Amino acid sequence: MQMPKPSDADKERFRSVLPDHPDVIVKPMFGNLGAFVNGNMFAGLFGATIGVRLSEGDKAKLEANHQTQPFGPEERPMGGYTGLPAAWNDNAEKAEPWVAKAFDHVASFPPKAPKSRPPKK
Repeated sequence: MQMPKPSDADKERFRSVLPDHPDVIVKPMFGNLGAFVNGNMFAGLFGATIGVRLSEGDKAKLEANHQTQPFGPEERPMGGYTGLPAAWNDNAEKAEPWVAKAFDHVASFPPKAPKSRPPKK
């Protein structure tokens, strides 16, 4: 499976559309980036594509009215995430509201429990 690498400009564009909220944490993921709230990912960057995790209603609305794309590897896109239209890559004003909706949706989830690690030998 080929993992696309985002450019520095892609990474900056991704960070620029994230909500300015103290609970937002950005982490590297397989050479790309993920944005988390309470341990749950609400947005991600895969190559140049920004993906968001929306409520079913918002997801249906976005996919019905815009040219969205699968998010993640072509042979195995991430379930529950929608890739924002490529045409929005140069238009943060269109992407920001959907990323904010994803943040609000995922922020309502219970915090993810940290993974327990086996004791060191």
